[in-house]
Amino acid sequence: MHLPPDMATAAPLRKSDIPDDRELLRAAAELTRDISTARPEIYWPDMLASALVGYGALAGAILADSLPVALACGLVSVMALYRALLFIHEITHLHRNALPGFRTAWNLLVGIPLLTPSLMYEQVHTIHHSRMRYGTAEDPEYLPLALMKPWSLPGFVLVSMLAPPALLLRWGVLGPLGLVVPAVRTFAWERVSSLSINPDFRRRAPETEEQRRWFLFQQVGASLWALFVLSTPLWLGWKPLLVALAVTSLVAVFNQLRTLVAHLWENDGERLSTTAQYLDSVNVPHWIAGFWAPVGLRWHATHHLLPSLPYHSLGTAHKRLAARFGTGTTYHGANHPGMIPLVVKIARSTMGQKNKARS
Repeated sequence: MHLPPDMATAAPLRKSDIPDDRELLRAAAELTRDISTARPEIYWPDMLASALVGYGALAGAILADSLPVALACGLVSVMALYRALLFIHEITHLHRNALPGFRTAWNLLVGIPLLTPSLMYEQVHTIHHSRMRYGTAEDPEYLPLALMKPWSLPGFVLVSMLAPPALLLRWGVLGPLGLVVPAVRTFAWERVSSLSINPDFRRRAPETEEQRRWFLFQQVGASLWALFVLSTPLWLGWKPLLVALAVTSLVAVFNQLRTLVAHLWENDGERLSTTAQYLDSVNVPHWIAGFWAPVGLRWHATHHLLPSLPYHSLGTAHKRLAARFGTGTTYHGANHPGMIPLVVKIARSTMGQKNKARS
């Protein structure tokens, strides 16, 4: 299906008016059946190498006597730990029987040490993919940023710098306190136990006993680790903690920048078709996007068409769909040139909202 003329010329179009492109949805499923299995020989080495390099470089940044060496190690640590952390997205979409042990290993090696256990995405991120809730007030991962005030964009990015100390507070203070104060326990679970950007989102309780046990394991592990980290200045001095906070703050900023350009954020709270969700999401085909949107996330729009497709197959899926559908079709409508043009596009949209308010 070709885009309507007003979409092809980038004229404003309400996302809720976009119908499903049945041909695209059918082709997406048919063209990717043979690449839909998660491959352990890719997942395991990628995750383990990313974590090993990240922690090794972090140790180098802490131990280095030379500032340039410390900065170089810190930058390597940021990029490697960023990649390792983003496997939380894959874990959320993996079938429970796929990659045995991977979820537990990731939590022990990455999630708990970085105070971002997979429970903060499990049962949360799937809401974002719901046809009935994507882009609505119930979506934990959506804000209509393109329709908000201009200052909302820098505020959205800069607030992420506070994520590491906030996670220490969540797991090192609210976690133990919640054991004896039920109101704190409820607040911590509903408000600060998910990687959500929607301030109105309230997390529901686990649905099964198995989930409760799994989430309890992660909560206990994260709280014990946070208490250990908070104790380190007493016997290691402040440098290790401050360097680790600096590195993880930059990881959080990188992730927030990626999040900022993962969607166009143009929905005003109405329910969208799957195709409209796709067109409100972003693909960046240029190879350099793999650095700031690793683990398949530069194909975020294609991921919204095929949420269960493993990250290592998204590039192939894009090539097949791009070859199947020509320029001007729905599929190409979600492809964008890069981060900077996307930020400019969203910023211009916010300026347009500002001008509307003045008129």
